[in-house]
Amino acid sequence: MPPLAISHYTVVNCLGRGRAATLAALREQRSGLERCRFAGTNLDTWTGEVDGLDAAPLRGALSDYDCRNNRLAELALAQDGFADAVMVAGKKYGATRVGVFLGTSTSGILATELAYRRRGADGALPADYRYAGTQNAYSLAAYVQRRLGLAGPAMVVSSACSSTAKVFGHAQRMLACGLIDAAVVGGVDSLCLTTLYGFQSLGLVSAQPCRPYDAARDGISIGEGAGFALLEGVAQAPGAPRLLGVGESSDAHHMSSPHPEGLGARMAMQRALDMAGLAPSDIGYVNLHGTATPANDASEDKAVAGLFGDTVPASSTKGATGHLLGAAGITEAVISLLAMQHGFLPAGLNTRERDPQLRTRYLLQNRDASVRAMLSNSFGFGGSNCSLVLGAAA
Repeated sequence: MPPLAISHYTVVNCLGRGRAATLAALREQRSGLERCRFAGTNLDTWTGEVDGLDAAPLRGALSDYDCRNNRLAELALAQDGFADAVMVAGKKYGATRVGVFLGTSTSGILATELAYRRRGADGALPADYRYAGTQNAYSLAAYVQRRLGLAGPAMVVSSACSSTAKVFGHAQRMLACGLIDAAVVGGVDSLCLTTLYGFQSLGLVSAQPCRPYDAARDGISIGEGAGFALLEGVAQAPGAPRLLGVGESSDAHHMSSPHPEGLGARMAMQRALDMAGLAPSDIGYVNLHGTATPANDASEDKAVAGLFGDTVPASSTKGATGHLLGAAGITEAVISLLAMQHGFLPAGLNTRERDPQLRTRYLLQNRDASVRAMLSNSFGFGGSNCSLVLGAAA
């Protein structure tokens, strides 16, 4: 594929608001995980919660979209001049020529959970509950499109933890077909009882900050976050970092467990490299999916080591942010872009002893390095896999 420029991008998570806050935390090797204090829970775990959302309702013409998920979207849109940059692109290309491709796994389901607590004596949901603007998965794209004044193609991908990586592929195909001239990609996932108690019921949640690739890893730490990027043709944004390749696969091995040999993961990585026209030796860093469950890390390790050997530096940044589920792909893509721009490779936090059974060259400390291309992995339930190859500015 011809490379695409990532002309603007932003991110919000428990490390802070915007690129500068996230970069500072990564540089300091500081995690944003804290003991779970999310309202309505009683779980012995750690989470990556974004502060201030309860005090930031959406008002006015956009109030029908008010929910934790869309509040988090708004918080991200307001960082790093992102919304302003997209509005400029809308005027440049025309509002119908800028697409919106976003991902989420649970959307605004917290709004429904809260509404159920306020049911009437007859079981009816409260009159002020609005499914279409909150829990409905498309609510995120509808909100962002309306907020930014856009009118082009729009969709939401909900493929669990690969959601906000796969949106890059949808945008790339729309751009290649000539249906649009630019695209807003990214997405949001926010904390809710469904995910916290759901993953707990699966036995996948750790009682301590998650430790990817650790010999004693025992589960995930759930976080929340949002991130967005603006894709344009390279000629329209010279000097911007680039999307070089997108690789997708669906191994359909099991609803919630990865293929034990990492079959689909390796296929996704190879396809991303092929699209980018690169060899494994051209990749200077891999941002691992690295959830810190025994099965996921072992499976991904077989895929990564099978393709790259044991020489390419790699780490999972979920020890810093927690697992952002549907927002993991965009968050880790932005982290990779920041690392490439600022010349360092981020450490995998909380990991004390690398699992000797895993071959990947896992980083326990930050490393200064000038890297021209990185690969970021996102693997979802049901074997929905996506890998992105990102390149430095030309």
